[in-house]
Amino acid sequence: MIDKIKEQIAEVNAFASTNEEEIETFRIKYLGKKGLLNDFFAEFRNVPKDQKKEFGQTLNELKNLAEEKVNSLKAALESQEEQKGVYGDLSRPGEPISLGSRHPISIVKNKIIEIFSRIGFNVSEGPEIEDDWHNFTALNLPEYHPARDMQDTFFIQTNPDILLRTHTSSVQVRYMENNQPPIRTISPGRVYRNEAISARSHCFFHQVEGLYVDKGVSFADLKQTLQYFTTEMFGKSKIRLRPSYFPFTEPSAEVDVYWGLETETDYKMTKGTGWLEIMGCGMVDPNVLKNCGIDPEEYSGFAFGMGIDRIALLLHQIPDIRMLSENDIRFLEQFKSTL
Repeated sequence: MIDKIKEQIAEVNAFASTNEEEIETFRIKYLGKKGLLNDFFAEFRNVPKDQKKEFGQTLNELKNLAEEKVNSLKAALESQEEQKGVYGDLSRPGEPISLGSRHPISIVKNKIIEIFSRIGFNVSEGPEIEDDWHNFTALNLPEYHPARDMQDTFFIQTNPDILLRTHTSSVQVRYMENNQPPIRTISPGRVYRNEAISARSHCFFHQVEGLYVDKGVSFADLKQTLQYFTTEMFGKSKIRLRPSYFPFTEPSAEVDVYWGLETETDYKMTKGTGWLEIMGCGMVDPNVLKNCGIDPEEYSGFAFGMGIDRIALLLHQIPDIRMLSENDIRFLEQFKSTL
């Protein structure tokens, strides 16, 4: 019986055809309900015990070879038909090219850059792996300063002085070290904080921070700049500044925009107040200017920072921040844009 199976294995190996009917006949012969394989499997119970192992292995080899042969012949046949279809009718219309999608983070970031570029701000970038000086110390956060606890940091274990930046303020430090006033720049980029991942927070997110340093810069200049931005970005012109604390600015403030209470969503977002917090800001602390080689007696400046992810969630009514990093094509295809 084993010899008969081996004869069939040889026949399967030798079989070749480009005819669909012949391939189907071959399939039925071996793999059909009344095919040879079923007959051999039915014969298995009559095989002596000492031959069952070899019989089973040989039979499985025949089964696998037959399945592979059928699949390969059908694939070759389909490939020939497809090729004939592609090149056989040259008059048929071409395949349409689908319009690509911008990521919502890119859409919002590009819009912010475009708004600030109108009033003279350039774009500066820096490394995501930073040293302690640029991320903390130069920003008025010396070692053991309690305000460092405000940001849960990812440190590089092999070197405690190296870390994943917690904000793009480090880019502003590098920019001030290499450029003299007047300085007017925004720094968009990805930042990292050791936070629990949920629908509202993530261990990495995106920020854009702005800096303006020149002679005679005042808090009134800061407010007017932010007023312009909120009007252009959200179509909302009413803002308010609430006193706050940031180690690298003094005085500091949180910026709220009046979103309104026109819909049920507005009530949920603003908790029934109509006001929505969008960023932090303040006048650059003189110590920060001094650390970066700028004379605070001659120059002053303001800085501000906002989360790009949060604005994207707000503008596009996205319920979960994790959707921004899951790369689900069904989600991304909703954001068709030329920005």
